[in-house]
Amino acid sequence: MSATMNPTLDMLARRRSVPPMLLNAPGPTREELDAILTLASRVPDHGKLAPWRFVVIEGEARARLGAIIADAYRADHPEAGEDRLALERQRLSHAPVVVAVVSRAAPHAKIPEWEQVLSAGAAAMNLVVAANASGFATSWLTEWFGYDRRVLEAMGLAPEERLAGFVHVGRPSEVPSDRPRPSLDEIVTRL
Repeated sequence: MSATMNPTLDMLARRRSVPPMLLNAPGPTREELDAILTLASRVPDHGKLAPWRFVVIEGEARARLGAIIADAYRADHPEAGEDRLALERQRLSHAPVVVAVVSRAAPHAKIPEWEQVLSAGAAAMNLVVAANASGFATSWLTEWFGYDRRVLEAMGLAPEERLAGFVHVGRPSEVPSDRPRPSLDEIVTRL
């Protein structure tokens, strides 16, 4: 990349996923988060359906939802020890703010469901980019409980809604080194 990169390209070139355990407070203020979510919602959206929504998980809600996650894990794994259950309880407690991106893709007469799913993914990526451009670090994860209906129902998801992912947002205590990225020769076909 050129040394004359603009700030957006520079941020994209440096962006790394930071594990939630390395994301600390302070997280975004309500005003900062509202600005980030406003930018997250500015994505391609064929038909203006807004086939996604956001669930903000912060403060004590992180521990409450963590307890539900641990209970679901215990129900499926009765042999689980307290160390494992403590890990499950803390899944959403590391970063100061976690935003669940919910896909509301549904059959439509004109808009393919696949396009709606992609729009939810774009909203999640815009959230990641907007948070990083605002000086925060992020990690977009799903984990097993992102597919568990007990947990999703506790978060208020309707039966037809699915989770695109949890975006953990905070200040990095450290930024991991870059991982190997694929060579363009491996991922680009020119016709």
